[in-house]
Amino acid sequence: MKPVGITLGDPAGIGPEIVARALALPWSAPLRVFGDRGVIERAAAVCKVVPRAFELVEVTALHAAVAGSPEVGAAQVAYLEAALREARAGALSALCTAPIHKAACKRAGFAFPGHTELLAARLSPTEVPLSVTMMLAGPRLRVSLATVHIAVSEVPVALAIGDPIVRAIVQTVDTLVTSFGLARPRVAVCGLNPHAGEAGHFGDEELRLIEPAIERARAQRPGALIVGPSVPDAIFRDAVTGKHDAVVAMYHDQGLIPVKLVDFEEAVNVTLGLPLLRTSPDHGVAYDIAGQGIARPTSFFAALRMACAASSTARER
Repeated sequence: MKPVGITLGDPAGIGPEIVARALALPWSAPLRVFGDRGVIERAAAVCKVVPRAFELVEVTALHAAVAGSPEVGAAQVAYLEAALREARAGALSALCTAPIHKAACKRAGFAFPGHTELLAARLSPTEVPLSVTMMLAGPRLRVSLATVHIAVSEVPVALAIGDPIVRAIVQTVDTLVTSFGLARPRVAVCGLNPHAGEAGHFGDEELRLIEPAIERARAQRPGALIVGPSVPDAIFRDAVTGKHDAVVAMYHDQGLIPVKLVDFEEAVNVTLGLPLLRTSPDHGVAYDIAGQGIARPTSFFAALRMACAASSTARER
């Protein structure tokens, strides 16, 4: 069974602490940690836990973890690059990443806005980065986003460029099959406007963009049940009650508000469209509490649990 890869994230943040807490527990897949032994040992001592058996890929032999230092910035980039080399070689079943500090990474020469963009570039078989989709997944809701970090005023234009709705639907269906073990996924697609446009009375994006995109997605994934455009203020209630396996939202807050309302503690950031499942906790490095052993590992545990489940599903297929 291929291991699940774990990157330590910023060694001066809470990443090593939540990873150390995770390593003290049993998991359903073998774990391969990309980091430094000294960093993990210090974190385990602070948290008063004893890691169980795990495989360590020692990357930089970092000794002093000073927030914002060039060494710390370089270390977290090196952890990621080491994990991605093994992911490209097919040696990992999934990847779970602890939080990085983007400014520190940038000072170390990191040329990407964040994890997602790096993964899309490094794991692409060509020089063109992969087109990926962001999903927030919790125990009760899974929501994928057709657009992410853009102004609301720009959403209608973005939805018309490059088929992002089809990409989000298809990648959601594929992930529900390959990583969540659902043979016939049920995916609901949100409308953009109130009442899903009310037949064009409140905007024509549903008729002009979303309905045609749904038809193209159905043609590409005939085994899935894809419905919509659905009324946004009702579709999430249906998903919470089990009518749908996932929802595709048109923009950031349309999707993230309901997820964080019902699954805040256990929501996991999942990157779709990569050759392996990547998960991460839905929080940052938390310098203000790092080194105190008080960081709550709930979100990281949920992210690692999802990665291990994807590993088991892939093995069974």
